[in-house]
Amino acid sequence: MGGQAIVIGAGIGGLVAALDLARRGLAVTVLEAQAGPGGKLRQVAVGDAVLDGGPTVFTMRPVFEQIFAEAGARLHDHVDLRPASILARHAWDSEARLDLFADTRRSAEAIGDLAGAAEARGFLAFTAEAERIWRALERPFIRASKPNPASLLLRAGWHGLPDMLRIHPFSRLWNRLGEYFNDARLRQLFGRYATYCGTSPFLAPATLMLVARVESAGVWLLRGGMYQLALALERLVQAHGGRILYNTPVRRVLLANGRAGGVELANAERLDAAAVVVNADPAALGAGLLGEELREAITPQAAPSRSLSALVWTLVGKASGFPLEHHTVFFGQDYRSEFDALRQGRICADPTVYICAQDRGGDAATHPTGAERLYCLINAPADGDQNGYSRKEIERCAEKARRRLSSCGLTIETSPDQVRTTSPADFNRLFPGNGGALYGPASHGWLAAFRRPGTRCRIPGLYLAGGGTHPGPGLPMAALSGRLAARSVLEDLASTAR
Repeated sequence: MGGQAIVIGAGIGGLVAALDLARRGLAVTVLEAQAGPGGKLRQVAVGDAVLDGGPTVFTMRPVFEQIFAEAGARLHDHVDLRPASILARHAWDSEARLDLFADTRRSAEAIGDLAGAAEARGFLAFTAEAERIWRALERPFIRASKPNPASLLLRAGWHGLPDMLRIHPFSRLWNRLGEYFNDARLRQLFGRYATYCGTSPFLAPATLMLVARVESAGVWLLRGGMYQLALALERLVQAHGGRILYNTPVRRVLLANGRAGGVELANAERLDAAAVVVNADPAALGAGLLGEELREAITPQAAPSRSLSALVWTLVGKASGFPLEHHTVFFGQDYRSEFDALRQGRICADPTVYICAQDRGGDAATHPTGAERLYCLINAPADGDQNGYSRKEIERCAEKARRRLSSCGLTIETSPDQVRTTSPADFNRLFPGNGGALYGPASHGWLAAFRRPGTRCRIPGLYLAGGGTHPGPGLPMAALSGRLAARSVLEDLASTAR
């Protein structure tokens, strides 16, 4: 199949879309405003060190294995993956800790040791429910083009309808967790899965319990960091003849007879195309950042529907007093007040802190004794288009995070020149249009998944990909969105040719 396609943005969704189009014979050009690939999957330089500055969790390995295999490659030849035996370590204070393991039975035993046998049984019932939700939604929703409630039921078929009703699609996550766990700490731990979509567990649908199934199927560590995935996809796109132009921002998408027909670059150069894929937050279209004519391409999203942003500190320092794992979560004492504060546009006094210790890999041989690379995150409101985040404001938030870590026994020794801060305002500058929201629209309520933009929009020839579109945020979902975008392009071009 011939034709010229342009992909705006070299994030994971854009790279996967470009790869699928290039290997099917289209002349593909990827236009990226930044200096390298990855989008939110980015690297950050801190002194002489380089750290991952975006997503830190790799799951759903079969999604990427299929992408690479269909491109004539093998995933393990391009990235060095190691399974994590400990999925994550969790702490509430200096005494209360809990590890979740790749082995579900080991996790149940650890939960029993922390909170008793009844909670361990509740955990096993919870994981069984997560598996049911996954099985009910994987084919008709996650891997399918954007559904509506009616089409979802049609895809599930009569045999799948009982499963759809049994997964409690209209319930909220926090309420459902109360049916499995009496211990507030465990509700807090598994409620955190909502933040993987940038959403409050008190507003998120119970179907997000499926994250437990995704993690239990395998969490992987990438030698050299998560950024290696972006570099591997970049190589594959180029191997199939795709062209990637960095430091090349797009001023606007060009329309001809109401159809996308190319782009105009920031330097006024124009490029023609039969199809244009936008790998950016869909809100950028509504904000007119790719041309005034694109404002109505999708249904506008109001600011309250934004997902969360974050304050992130990427640093090099010496950690002591607490045994960090590759992924460690330090929970604040009052989860509800934390999310109430975020809804009100502020960060609470005792926020939950996530740390990715990038030099630790699940065994003693990879636990450094000196300075190490650390990625520290607290959730923040997506107000980066309104709040500039002064140095004093950031330091107040850093002190809140330090107090939470100290209450669990962790001390991090570093220096100002070894710390780089990324605020919602910074994320808004890097990925404009949504105030620094990192996950697209928030997943509030059961209808949220159906409101998320799909691959096609109101402008023929224009397609969407990325974590802000269906099926949702996270690396594997962004990759699937790229596949769906490429499939839509190929279907429409074939239809036009006929």
